Amino acid sequence: MTLNCKGQLISLEHPLVMGILNITPDSFYDGGRYQQPGEVLKQTEKMLKEGAALIDVGAY
Repeated sequence: MTLNCKGQLISLEHPLVMGILNITPDSFYDGGRYQQPGEVLKQTEKMLKEGAALIDVGAY
């Protein structure tokens, strides 16, 4: 089985690690710690380097 994500096919044959990035100020988990674009990009890069294959961005 595959998932089409903007034209890129992602195989679901094996488990994938998903990074979760909450960017709203009312986030129940981290209070929206990542508000500025630079902070969002830095955290996204960190999660990708640590093995995340997908990033779920929680926003408005």
